[in-house]
Amino acid sequence: MRHRHPARFGIAALTLALTAVGCSSSDGGGSASDDRAGGKETTVTSCGRKLSFDGPPERTVALDQSSTEVLLELGLQDRMAGTSNLKTKIAPEYKKAYDKVDVLSPKILTSEQLRAATPDFTIGGFTDYFTKDRVGTREELADLDLPSFVSAVDCPKQNTAGAGKKAKSPFELLFQDYRDLGRIFDVEKRAAKLVEEQRGTLAEAAKTKDRVKGEPTVVWLYSVYGDTPYVAGRSAIPSEMSRTVGAKNAFDDIDEDWPTVTWEQIAERDPDFIVIGDLSERGKPGDSAADKLKAIRANPVTAKLDAVEKKRFIEIPGTEMDPSVRTVGALPRLTAGMKDLGYAR
Repeated sequence: MRHRHPARFGIAALTLALTAVGCSSSDGGGSASDDRAGGKETTVTSCGRKLSFDGPPERTVALDQSSTEVLLELGLQDRMAGTSNLKTKIAPEYKKAYDKVDVLSPKILTSEQLRAATPDFTIGGFTDYFTKDRVGTREELADLDLPSFVSAVDCPKQNTAGAGKKAKSPFELLFQDYRDLGRIFDVEKRAAKLVEEQRGTLAEAAKTKDRVKGEPTVVWLYSVYGDTPYVAGRSAIPSEMSRTVGAKNAFDDIDEDWPTVTWEQIAERDPDFIVIGDLSERGKPGDSAADKLKAIRANPVTAKLDAVEKKRFIEIPGTEMDPSVRTVGALPRLTAGMKDLGYAR
């Protein structure tokens, strides 16, 4: 893995660079191309912003691990000018491709680091990467002719259904990301194959629903900072995973992704079982599954829960609890754990 220490370039330098390598290039070279018809413009809408391309981007910068691994899954490492902000180790299946990509920063990228990489496209899984105190707003980047892509999962407009329409599930929004990126990079066949494979995993997990007695409740514990637990709320993807397999997220009444709650609130919900996200590779206190188990057992109110006393825990990599190409990997772990705990036949 090569770590780059970028020089500090100004806006003028970025503008010149974007003019030279910008997204209007019609050269679809590199191993990722599925042979787009020459000169055909491709347009997609990402979180309310229309993006147009005359050819596949050649210098993409990914702002987080989720975006990085989606690009690598689609075979786009040769189209990447850099990556940043890894939460855990890169998945083994992507390691060889990942080693070909410059690491611009192990943490959240700054606007100066983004500009120094002279990108022609940037992608992030969350809207909060695109702020004035980070890489800049999407409007600011658009003024520099730098298109920015945000996962549909984190776009409120995408998650709101129109009159008479059913809102798309987080997984459907993920699949929309794959298809849109497939069009942008001219790898639509690869994107379609990825969607098909992940739909198969979803369908297999959904079979569990018919083999579950009642509707067991579950708390998804993502992080513990200090003595404050962060759990999955209604809009987090674990709520959708719970529904898929016939369980109910105990905090489905909170319309947030990862709300902070108290141990007393967890005890009041009295979940049938608890899913613990392991983020030990991130290295912060409270990130590992062991740290979380210790905190649950140390608190006098949660220690007395039936789920705790009877060790009804399922451990899942924390990165699979965020929307990414690896998210569907949590479903087989969840269904296997529910069977082991006796909640599914």
